Amino acid sequence: MDNSPSLYVERPLQPHVPQHQPYSEEKDTIDLLKYWRVIWRAHWRIAWLILLGCALAMATLSLIPPQYIGSTTLLIKEKTPPLLAFQQVTDSSSGTVDYLQTQLALLQSRDLAERAVKKLNLTTHPVTDPRQQPQSWFAPRKWLATLELDQWLPVLGGLTPIEVMPSETEIFNQVTQNLMRRTSVKFVGKSQLINIEVELPDPGLAAATANAIAQGFIDSQFDNNQKSSLNNTNWMNSRLIELRNNLRSAENKLQGYREAQGLVDVGGVATISANELEMTGNRMIDARRNLAEAESRFRQVQTLSNGNLSKLSSVPAVLSNPLVQKFQAQQAKAQAKVEELSGRYGPKHPTLAAARAELRTATDSLRLQVQQVVASIEQDYQLSRANENSLRKSFNSNKAQLQDISRKEFQLREFQREVDSSRALYETFVTRLKETAATSDMDSTKARIVDPAIVPLEPSKPRKTLILAIVAIVAALIGVALALLSETLNKTFKTDEAIESTLDVPLLSVVPLVTKRSRRQLARLFDDNDHPRFCETIRNLRTWLMLHGGDMPSQVVLVASTIAEEGKSTIANNLAYSLTMLERVLLIDADMRKPSLSFNFDFPEDAPGLANVLAGTARLEDCIRTVGNLDMLPAGKLSPPPLDLLSSPRLAPLLKVLKSRYQRIIIDSPPAQMVSDALLLAKHSDAVIYVIKAESTPVSQVQRCLALLQQSHAPVFGVVLNQVDLSKARKQGYSHSDTFQNGDYMSR
Repeated sequence: MDNSPSLYVERPLQPHVPQHQPYSEEKDTIDLLKYWRVIWRAHWRIAWLILLGCALAMATLSLIPPQYIGSTTLLIKEKTPPLLAFQQVTDSSSGTVDYLQTQLALLQSRDLAERAVKKLNLTTHPVTDPRQQPQSWFAPRKWLATLELDQWLPVLGGLTPIEVMPSETEIFNQVTQNLMRRTSVKFVGKSQLINIEVELPDPGLAAATANAIAQGFIDSQFDNNQKSSLNNTNWMNSRLIELRNNLRSAENKLQGYREAQGLVDVGGVATISANELEMTGNRMIDARRNLAEAESRFRQVQTLSNGNLSKLSSVPAVLSNPLVQKFQAQQAKAQAKVEELSGRYGPKHPTLAAARAELRTATDSLRLQVQQVVASIEQDYQLSRANENSLRKSFNSNKAQLQDISRKEFQLREFQREVDSSRALYETFVTRLKETAATSDMDSTKARIVDPAIVPLEPSKPRKTLILAIVAIVAALIGVALALLSETLNKTFKTDEAIESTLDVPLLSVVPLVTKRSRRQLARLFDDNDHPRFCETIRNLRTWLMLHGGDMPSQVVLVASTIAEEGKSTIANNLAYSLTMLERVLLIDADMRKPSLSFNFDFPEDAPGLANVLAGTARLEDCIRTVGNLDMLPAGKLSPPPLDLLSSPRLAPLLKVLKSRYQRIIIDSPPAQMVSDALLLAKHSDAVIYVIKAESTPVSQVQRCLALLQQSHAPVFGVVLNQVDLSKARKQGYSHSDTFQNGDYMSR
């Protein structure tokens, strides 16, 4: 502790009574400053925790071998630009996304890993060969296998196990699997670029392996294309022979059908037959029309074939004949002439007879002409009917012939189509075979290396800076969490603010912790004036006590605490010593179960005291001891139980007598939580000073004991926060209203 001289200023102020806020406001408000103070008080512990975590991380990182990443970038082209105007036979690529995903999967295939292992001889390289790797000390499987073998050795007759060396195939498979695990393939953004990364302890080997995998992918595509072209060529050669045979067979069928049917120019024959059929049809239509007309005329004259000449001559078909018209005109003229001469001459007149002869001649001519016309109409009808029958037979014959030729033509065209299709397919295969042979050695790979891997200069793992930063942050968070947890679990009083916010009792003083002192030295600390800060707090407590009550001072003062070892006896002893400078004081040790006054001041063990006075076995004057200016009444020799003694009716008269002799009586009480002695003594006291040990006494116990005292109507004067480590509190950020600042002690 700092023992530098201090300037003591004593201010007679009233004890501080905390002004509590309403419960809901205290509960709903988050005091961030409080949490910050808790963290600040633990900042050194947090800092040490961070340093320890970083040191352990550095030690661990020093044991981890560094890893290097070799990175190669490939460009995957969706399709090769066509150099020739034909489609690839084996081109079965689908959408862009599916195609790129397929290429990504191919880059992660075992075949490429095996190519790289073979190309770089990784089975014998010190970095990748498992036989040349240092054995790990942590091998639980090996231990279990050894343990099981040791158990069976006695059964097997104590045979020595033979270590089986792995074969070259097993080594190759293991190296390949390790390489596949250390290889990662991913797209560069949303482009068609693929990044191949290989992580190995050797930077040069990592770069070489990444380049080997990329080149192996390109070589595998080229090999696949070569194999595909060779397979296509072989398949097309065999297919070409089959197509040539099919073409010849089709041609033979076509020629054989032509010869069998005697067809030379089926197209020409079919065309002539169609024309003849069309012309015959037209003529048959005309013949039918003529037949209909002739039949109509024939039917007209046939119905009048037995009629007279006048009716026949009046038929339109007959009347239309010019000769009939001429003869009708001659007949009419001769008839008119006869009628004219009949009125002039007699029947036998030669002129009339000549006229009648002319009339008969005209009539006969007309009848003959009409008969000829009727015969002509009948003949025309017969001819038209015969013509129509002939044309119909010719049309049907041509139609049958045309249908037969059409059937032959259809069959012939079917054979011709078979020949044409076989010839076209044969010619296509011949062309494709020539193109495939010409382009079989063309570089048709769909990938190229954009950025080959170079030897990395810095390791990728472990990322020491990032790991140390994460460790530091985690350690800081753990430290903060532990500090907050410790603050939450530590339900004790550490500052005067904690007392003010928890207890509804005034805080009288904050007594600093005094180290390297025995109990006897602590009891005389104020009298020896050996600790200025402690003495000043006792003076401050004395000031509060003297100002308490005004004209009616608190004559009987009880010093109590919750549990033992809180320093109440030290406070009582030194407070009594401080009052002896101003008043006549008596110090009573009422803690009969664990008395301390006789021990602190070297009184005889069997010296009488308070217990003897209350029991009536000793006189008061024989029990009081004087040390300097202070009178003391020890606890005495215990005979009845302390509770019975303090409950006796002799206690009140005793205190009345002592009040008449002393201006101030200080009573050192037993702990309030352990026994009920403090409650009995509090009823006879004018003021109760409650001592709480800092960072020791639980808050709940203090609240419970104070509640009991207040329920018993005990005059609780205030609280003294005892044994406060001011240097520790100052480092941890605590603030006390009664602490020293810059060597000066300022009381409230």
